[in-house]
Amino acid sequence: MAVLALDQTVVFDMAIPVEVFGRVRLPDGRRPYRVRVCGTQPQVPTDAFTIHAPYGLEALADADTIIVPGRGEEAGPPPERALDALRDAAARGARIASVCGGAFTLAAAGLLDGLAATTHWVAADRLAELFPKVDVRPDVLYVDNGQLLTSAGASAGLDLCLHMVRRDFGSAVAADAARLAVTPLEREGGQAQFIVHEQPPLPHGSLLEPALAWIEDHLGEELTLAAMAAHSGMSSRTFGRRFRAETGTTPLQWLLRARVRRAQYLLENSDYSVERIADQAGFGSATAFRERFKRVTGTTPGAYRAAFRGRRQGCDDGYGL
Repeated sequence: MAVLALDQTVVFDMAIPVEVFGRVRLPDGRRPYRVRVCGTQPQVPTDAFTIHAPYGLEALADADTIIVPGRGEEAGPPPERALDALRDAAARGARIASVCGGAFTLAAAGLLDGLAATTHWVAADRLAELFPKVDVRPDVLYVDNGQLLTSAGASAGLDLCLHMVRRDFGSAVAADAARLAVTPLEREGGQAQFIVHEQPPLPHGSLLEPALAWIEDHLGEELTLAAMAAHSGMSSRTFGRRFRAETGTTPLQWLLRARVRRAQYLLENSDYSVERIADQAGFGSATAFRERFKRVTGTTPGAYRAAFRGRRQGCDDGYGL
């Protein structure tokens, strides 16, 4: 197994496959993976330190699996000889996977054309813009196309690596690897649960700004199109037309996203019951809240709170970011 370290490689992305595959053991005690860090040069610079890559690109020629980590924002285009090495490996049938922004390198090599793929949700639009032949899926943790696999943000690379171990050696071996990594073998939901669903920005000085601020302050109330339009001083028809022109969405969709964002905040930062959050966010009922929240985020309010409460407590204790 080869992990490709190009200049400005994201260290965390690279370390995940090295650690996961390097620690896998079969029931008889054998280590099934030989992990090699490969680069276009022996010393690979990163933002934090220099990585020593003991192997060159020639090691990709006989690797059964190649993992491509993401690279920092300051990195230039991937070296053409690295892209050629990836194309050659794909042509001979090697399995190739990316962690987070590594999907950009695979796409630059043309390996993802016509395939579904994912990357970190922050970069998904950029990936789709640069490589329109790629079917970008921003809401999933990873995509398995068989020979070509991609993962979302760095921790989703851990999910992908465990998935690959399970493909290779079954659930029992993968479960042992997950225990060593102190992580569940499968996580509920997808990447959507981590996305902050920001509203589309308004043009500077928009006449809608006061109306949208008023809506944010009254999310817990029953808001109709007529009420929103009246507060803006427009007819419902004019308000709806201007709203779509300036935000790219409808007033109703904007309102629903604002309510989901309010619910996310309350789930992370309060002990309120689901019923109370549903009321304060303006969903009317806990059932309607659960259905809409699951549709937008891909997970339930309870699972979202369990996943993100630990992050909030860590910050309260002084250990979080």
